[in-house]
Amino acid sequence: MANEKTLTVGAATPAERLAEVRRAGALPQLRYLFRSMRPRQWTKNGIVFLALVFSVGQEYHLSDASTWVPKALEVLVAFVCFAMVSSAEYLVNDIRDVEADRAHPKKCYRPIAAGLLPARTAWSAAIVLAAAGNAAAFALNWHMGLVILGYSLLMLAYTYELKHIVLIDLMVIAAGFVLRAMAGALAIDAPISPWLYVVTALGALFLGINKRRAELELLEAGAGSHRRILEEYTIPMLDQMGSIVTGALLIAYGLYTFTAEGLPANHSMMLTIPFVLYGIFRYLYLVNVKKEGGSPEEVLLKDLPIMATAIAWVTTAGIILLFARA
Repeated sequence: MANEKTLTVGAATPAERLAEVRRAGALPQLRYLFRSMRPRQWTKNGIVFLALVFSVGQEYHLSDASTWVPKALEVLVAFVCFAMVSSAEYLVNDIRDVEADRAHPKKCYRPIAAGLLPARTAWSAAIVLAAAGNAAAFALNWHMGLVILGYSLLMLAYTYELKHIVLIDLMVIAAGFVLRAMAGALAIDAPISPWLYVVTALGALFLGINKRRAELELLEAGAGSHRRILEEYTIPMLDQMGSIVTGALLIAYGLYTFTAEGLPANHSMMLTIPFVLYGIFRYLYLVNVKKEGGSPEEVLLKDLPIMATAIAWVTTAGIILLFARA
């Protein structure tokens, strides 16, 4: 069987590579299909666990497995549902943008653009994933099902039209993260502070703005030919937007820590602010100095200081809430 190096390097054109993959059998196609589903992007769906973390000691108690295990499983199902429907969206996006991706210095290596995965196979997988994800969501909780259905339709609209509308593209990305947080709360029927929705939206805008900035720097004068919406942005504009969103994000999270209902009366949640502050500054450093902001999920998975900060934030917040509500 041909290996991946032979398939990607040994043929000159996408059509020739696709023919070679088909001759190699089903296994290479499955491997390229899985890559096209972008499993690294599933880290974004971790937002669904917010409600579970912040309801510790209120909706469940760690000392009683019968209270938290069912809820953890329900949130895990929500995570899997979002993984399926988001992967379906990535497949549809790659099919639709195949020509633009072939002209991109990095996206040209995506399996569909490179001719390693047939569009028909990708379409079939996208339909199955979207149907399975939505069906599982409705089976768990019809409220959560409606949220994931709304997310699916919003992302479909984003793929076909909304990502080409300046500013709306960033707003839709933020809305997708808010829907994830909402689904996590609905999955376990837990209340969640409106402040966390605000923080989630601002955090998503922060990542989206910096991703656009990194793309402009990478592609320079040819940015518009690779991604049409980039013609509508400039680096100074994105820097101004980033400054506004960063300030708003820090203020919103600070207000959450000492005004949200259900938090410790001694305002000890403010101890988590330094982690958020450092995480934001570290990410800005990686974007502006190391030029690594084009793929937020890779930054979050590869940068050890950011990973350590995220773990420290979750651990500290969990301990504070656990002891405050004991």
